[in-house]
Amino acid sequence: MLPNRSNLLRLAAASVAVILSVVASILPASAEEKVTVFAAASMKNALDNANKAWGHEVTVSYAASSALAKQIEGGAPADIFISADLDWMKYLTDRHLVKEDNRANLLGNRIVLVAPKDTGKPLDIKPGFDLAGLLKGGKLAMGEPNSVPAGKYGKAALEKLGVWSSVEKNVASAESVRAALALVSRGEAPFGIVYQTDAAADPGVMVVGTFPQDSHPPIIYPVAILTESKSAEAAAYLDFLKSAEAAPFFEKEGFTVLK
Repeated sequence: MLPNRSNLLRLAAASVAVILSVVASILPASAEEKVTVFAAASMKNALDNANKAWGHEVTVSYAASSALAKQIEGGAPADIFISADLDWMKYLTDRHLVKEDNRANLLGNRIVLVAPKDTGKPLDIKPGFDLAGLLKGGKLAMGEPNSVPAGKYGKAALEKLGVWSSVEKNVASAESVRAALALVSRGEAPFGIVYQTDAAADPGVMVVGTFPQDSHPPIIYPVAILTESKSAEAAAYLDFLKSAEAAPFFEKEGFTVLK
């Protein structure tokens, strides 16, 4: 018996549904389903691992917080910004580019003095310590002191300790803390100032000293959803970053999870 017209229509509809389901499963996620994150370079290892646990599609651009904030101001499409200091988050907040009601202080960090692993020796970082003498004419690698957060913290610490003026001319300014770390790891600079989390991520360097916490402003990483975010998943992703599930990924790299 030949199938009647209604049966054929039902069969065709079922076939179309199957085809659409298969197509949907292989097509990339829509812009609303993705989360695009602009994050401080120092977060790369921890955030990459946390994102694997999140299990949804996340695209991350890593750079100095200053560069990312300027890109966001210029209209770069992003859903979430994680800064390595409060200043650059405030910069975007003042320009109404951040949703203030979901902004949170996510992580804390420390700055350390590093040297190439094969030449580094522990030293006491205290007021008036002879950093210029230790450099022996070489370069002190650090983030750009007037814009990159790690560089700003480093400059503040050296000023508080009374040694900035003696090493200022020897500073090799880098575009990000990871770039400064690379200069030391490759042996192109005898010392560098980086976050302790970056030092832990590079086997080519040794931490020779940790800067006193009262020598610089508190190192705080704020996070917020951006005003122009189009992602339906941004709020859920932000909740994940603040959750107990994500905390171990940050703590493993040396961050302090702020409650």
